[in-house]
Amino acid sequence: MRVVILGTGALGCVFAARLASVAEVWMLGTWQEGLAAVDSAGVSLEEPGGSLRVEKIPTSSDPSTVPAADIALILVKSYQTERAANWAAQVLHVGGLVVTLQNGLDNGPKIAAVVGEDRVALGLTYAGATLLGPGRTKLVANLATYVASRQEIAARVSAFVSLLNAAGLQAHATSEIQGRLWGKAIANAAINPLTALWRVANGEVVRGDERRKVAGRLAEEAFSVALASAVEPPIADPAAHVESVCRATAANRSSMLQDVERGRPTEIDSINGVIVARGLGLGVPTPLNEAVWLLVRGLGDAAA
Repeated sequence: MRVVILGTGALGCVFAARLASVAEVWMLGTWQEGLAAVDSAGVSLEEPGGSLRVEKIPTSSDPSTVPAADIALILVKSYQTERAANWAAQVLHVGGLVVTLQNGLDNGPKIAAVVGEDRVALGLTYAGATLLGPGRTKLVANLATYVASRQEIAARVSAFVSLLNAAGLQAHATSEIQGRLWGKAIANAAINPLTALWRVANGEVVRGDERRKVAGRLAEEAFSVALASAVEPPIADPAAHVESVCRATAANRSSMLQDVERGRPTEIDSINGVIVARGLGLGVPTPLNEAVWLLVRGLGDAAA
């Protein structure tokens, strides 16, 4: 199976390095420094136990030079989704499948508008990684990945999920993806902005009563929006859910924190911004989500 990974950041490097042992992998992206590092030295992955894996993987910044893919795996930031979808459409063969494991709740429709609903599988991953440098990443939390399955794409999803498991990336096909996407979004709504604002790793978000209260209230607002959207996330207590994710990924530095530290745009609009907009449309108050949304956007304004 040929897998083209769109994205050269922390998780892109993790999935590329792991999948290289069980599939033909290409990396496609726009970050020239990252592509050059992979070309010269391969993808370097520091495993949770401290061992180092290095894999030579072909790269490109031009989709026309990439051979036809069975799977186009989108791992770019949410604000890059339209460009990635167009590139995925160019590299995918007729029977291929686009899988998105991005943060945010608004990526699926954007991708489907380009490649067609019957060629898209929504997904999410709880794996946590830290970018150490161009082409170099550290897998901090090797947690579960979920990929949506339905009748018309079931065989393709099953084959890809099996490939992920063969690569040591715990993966599951599921027919209940909306609930799981919201479960991840609820965790992200608390963890990502707070780590970015407080400049701390995930575990520090729930250290102390004050921090736990803020994280819990962000999660509760997001959970209320999910319920009003007729979605039932597979969690009983949103505050406890966020705390469990923080503890399971305690050493991880969230992607939003890494973006802020590097002066890059964040995915705040596709996480808290979407929750605020949907809450407004449904009559569900989200004052704390709106506050952190504006605060994180303000970090970018301050750096401009």
